[in-house]
Amino acid sequence: MARVTVIPVLLILSFFQHMTLFSTVLAREQEDIKDALRLHNVLWATKDDTRVILSWNNNLTKEETKKYTVKYILIYKFFNTTKERKERLQEKEKIIHLKLHSGFNAKVKTQLFAKETEDIIKESDWTEFTYKAPPVYIQNLSCIIYNISFFNCTWHIKAEAPEDIQIFTSYRHVGKVFACQQYIKNARKKNIGCYMKEIHFQPSRKINLNITVKNLRNSSRELSYYKAFTPQAIEKLNPPINVSVSLENRSIKIRWKPPPTIGSARKKCFLYQVKITDHKIANVTAENYKYPFHKPAKRCAAQVRVKKEICIANKIWSEWSEPVFIHDEKTVDILMLSLALFCPLVFLGGLLIYACRRYRCLEVLTTPVPHPSNNIKTWLADESHHQQHMSMQMEMLRGYSGNTRREQR
Repeated sequence: MARVTVIPVLLILSFFQHMTLFSTVLAREQEDIKDALRLHNVLWATKDDTRVILSWNNNLTKEETKKYTVKYILIYKFFNTTKERKERLQEKEKIIHLKLHSGFNAKVKTQLFAKETEDIIKESDWTEFTYKAPPVYIQNLSCIIYNISFFNCTWHIKAEAPEDIQIFTSYRHVGKVFACQQYIKNARKKNIGCYMKEIHFQPSRKINLNITVKNLRNSSRELSYYKAFTPQAIEKLNPPINVSVSLENRSIKIRWKPPPTIGSARKKCFLYQVKITDHKIANVTAENYKYPFHKPAKRCAAQVRVKKEICIANKIWSEWSEPVFIHDEKTVDILMLSLALFCPLVFLGGLLIYACRRYRCLEVLTTPVPHPSNNIKTWLADESHHQQHMSMQMEMLRGYSGNTRREQR
């Protein structure tokens, strides 16, 4: 029995010793690998029209690339901004759209992972890179779509911009390029905005705005900036339509309909705000809003506005709808009078129906008139015959008296 008990214990101890030895050897191998891999990166940038292609490379061999999983961490930040963008990539390049930025700072780190365990084996130091683009002379660019087919963009010209520049715009949408129809100018006759109308927008296709800065004295000096917009994201809706108010069960109920839009018109796409005098603004997803009816102030109005929130992120609220006065003195009098008359009328109507049923008023009113008997019919016939006989006698007397007068003459 003693041998049977001791042998398994010895086997278990031997197994743990081998595992510990294997782990130590593996750790030493990984340390040797870390010492052997001296990672470093090289970064460069290529300008490609409206974008910058940031590329990098490292000193890994093909065998090392096959043996380990290689990943890259990229962090970059545009000039004059505080927001850093961080991405984990497996490719050795990143396309960065400058938009209206004049450059960016970037840094890249390479990491090696064991394919079996996904444990990190080695990582390089950060390699930094700065890209400087041509100067940008405009700022605060803002574009908006309204009334379905109207497109308006405005911008500010920086104070350091040369005096001899002029700004021109065009946009590309659905494969077509459109020049600005009408420019908005400042006091120095510089273009600071563009107004366009009767434009057909497809909500799923982006608008690519092209801004060209030209030097009026030197036509060869020209700068171009680009910015893309999603139509629904910059659409300013009109206020809700058909706003109405009604009194229901001692509550005020406000109803409305969504305005026309270039994108999806499903009910779940819209977010509404209801503003009532002396009340907090309420967010509503339905097309109505109800709140209890209390003794109101002398003047109280309701207004509604709308934007798209669920289907697509849109920060632009519509204007408030025209105020609907629901709590002024006249409206309150009408509502209260209607409510005061409705209850007595219902009570009197019920009381009248009960009385008619109780005293059978309807039976009396609906009883048919009986037909006259035969005796009455005979009497009526004799009376008519008698009247005819009397009229004949009167005619005869008139004729006789007339003849007598003629004879006397």
